[in-house]
Amino acid sequence: MPILALGLNHHTAPVDIRERAAIAEGQLGDALNTLRQIDAVNEAAIVSTCNRTEIYCGMDTQDAKVVVDWMHSYFKLRDQGFEPYLFHHSDRDAVRHLMRVCSGLDSMILGEPQILGQIKSAYRDAYDHGALGSELSTLFQTAFSVAKQVRTDTAIGNSPVSVAFAAVSLARQIFTDLSQQSALLIGAGETIQLAARHLKAAGVGSIRIANRTVERAALLADEVGGEAIALSEMPTALPNADIIISSTASTLPILGKGAVQRALKERRFRSQLIVDIAVPRDVEAEVNDIDGVFLYTVDDLQAVIEENRQSRHDAAVEAEEIVSSQVDLFMRKLQSLEANDSIRAYRTKINTIKQTAVDKSLKQLQSGQDPEEVLQQLAHTLSNKVMHAPTTRMREAAEHGDSHLLDAARTLLDLPKSPS
Repeated sequence: MPILALGLNHHTAPVDIRERAAIAEGQLGDALNTLRQIDAVNEAAIVSTCNRTEIYCGMDTQDAKVVVDWMHSYFKLRDQGFEPYLFHHSDRDAVRHLMRVCSGLDSMILGEPQILGQIKSAYRDAYDHGALGSELSTLFQTAFSVAKQVRTDTAIGNSPVSVAFAAVSLARQIFTDLSQQSALLIGAGETIQLAARHLKAAGVGSIRIANRTVERAALLADEVGGEAIALSEMPTALPNADIIISSTASTLPILGKGAVQRALKERRFRSQLIVDIAVPRDVEAEVNDIDGVFLYTVDDLQAVIEENRQSRHDAAVEAEEIVSSQVDLFMRKLQSLEANDSIRAYRTKINTIKQTAVDKSLKQLQSGQDPEEVLQQLAHTLSNKVMHAPTTRMREAAEHGDSHLLDAARTLLDLPKSPS
């Protein structure tokens, strides 16, 4: 059964096109149901994230047009508007694509791990809605295993390549046990949100979020189990903070040397890590002169990130080799599954022939016919029935000069090679 991977992503389509193809989580069931109503589609799964909408199908045909038409119909887009932005992979290329996506090799940030969770969620949705069959189920499970192997055997996900992740990694290096540390995050923008999530995942003891708009800080605090405070309360919060990460839109520094010195004195000069990832800077440069304070700016982190990006690219070469070898293994497995279906069908056919002949022979015996004659007739019937289809096909092949089929028949039936 042909496998199809079709859709659009950050490589092929701008954000305004990707937005038009986005499917909300609660609507995936409806999308899968309408997709499965297409006669040529036997199995289906849909992955829809901010960066991609990708459709995986087990098909009766190699023709992807039916799925392309479904996309335009489902998303109510006229004039085949998605066409210039769609990618289309089949069979081996489709298998490789899913494995690369699961492994983070196709992501905007190379090696990012979130996509694997998103694809597992898409797989569960497809399973829950009865849209998966044995072939796609096997493919997705194999892709998940490949992603795990890539994570285990390469360093593709070990090095931080975002400013927020780098800031938290820095905290881990300075404070070996983050569960004993408290963090103060200044601001509530995207970078601070990411830093808060990374800190929570790293098991930091407590998180406070200071922002001009307390309500916005409260939303993030609720998500990470922290506490929201007003920016005006920051001076009283400073002495209790082991880790300070700041990223606001202020045009002037909001944390000066004097405030940090007073906080350090209250802390009895226990070390503080301050990460200033704002541009313009939130922290006065003179803070770096204070003993016991580790101040890092966005430029300091960028040097680390650039080095780590190269490390991920090196790891990606290893990961691609893993994917290539696993694609080969999966395709062989798929071919084996197809052979199993054929073997199963052949066994069923032979058993039917056998049972019909045996039932006839039993009736003959019950009617008093000579057992030896019945046995001879049973053997004759079985051999004729089993030989009929292959011998007919071989004669037809010979008449049409199809030497390949004749050679295959000799191999399959374990016959000696033709004298010619």
